[in-house]
Amino acid sequence: MKISDFQSKDVINIVDGKKLGQISDLELDLRQGRIESIVVPAGGRIFGFWGGGTDVVIPWRNIVKIGMDVVLVKLDDTRAYREENEGERDRDRVREREYARNDYRDR
Repeated sequence: MKISDFQSKDVINIVDGKKLGQISDLELDLRQGRIESIVVPAGGRIFGFWGGGTDVVIPWRNIVKIGMDVVLVKLDDTRAYREENEGERDRDRVREREYARNDYRDR
């Protein structure tokens, strides 16, 4: 499956049946070689631009099923995933940049 295949799928929360949107990004763990989470833009955003709000970052462990057209996730409170993960995402981005920089130096 390609990343572009993910971006065309709707994300549905099975707890309340609400459509959260479509996947805009994936967060990767480069050291482990796996997907850490999927990112769904906040409501009202078009192509990831124009609009406010915080992205919903959904950990991979919360994905219940990946179907042909949808990704089913289990989130008890989407606000918690918006607020909690902001600091983690910033910290992870810094770590990834440092890792890439060190990896480049070792070559």
